[in-house]
Amino acid sequence: MGADYRLSTDPADVDRVLVHRWLSEDSYWAAGRAFDNVSRSIDGSRPYSILSATGQVAFARAVTDGATFAWICDVYVDRPHRGRGLGVRLVDAIVADLTAAGIDRFLLGTRDAHEVYRRSGFEPVAAPQRFMEIDRRPTRAAILAHLDEH
Repeated sequence: MGADYRLSTDPADVDRVLVHRWLSEDSYWAAGRAFDNVSRSIDGSRPYSILSATGQVAFARAVTDGATFAWICDVYVDRPHRGRGLGVRLVDAIVADLTAAGIDRFLLGTRDAHEVYRRSGFEPVAAPQRFMEIDRRPTRAAILAHLDEH
């Protein structure tokens, strides 16, 4: 991870107040998400944090069955630490960790970071017509509006 940063998979290392602020105030995909929802999402998945000497600087989580599939989500790098490759290193670490556990299928969603995730081996879904969703998020309309803008 580098001398200035270390990776943690310990849920106790997640600064939930900080992660909530990042997601609810500075992300397009989780805008307005309640603290309780962020906390429960961390409890219900595998959290990954990048820490520096001053605290948490990046976060992501993987929702997984622990055997065949993982959804990587809520990938966030604090603004002052962007541009240092931490997002790629975080996603690479998640993929390596879960691959070692036998997981061989990963999915994620992004509006604008396709090139970042390509560096970690991701490519567009081969058969998007096979996927369906129910999306009842109160912010769904705003998220889709962002998609239309880009």
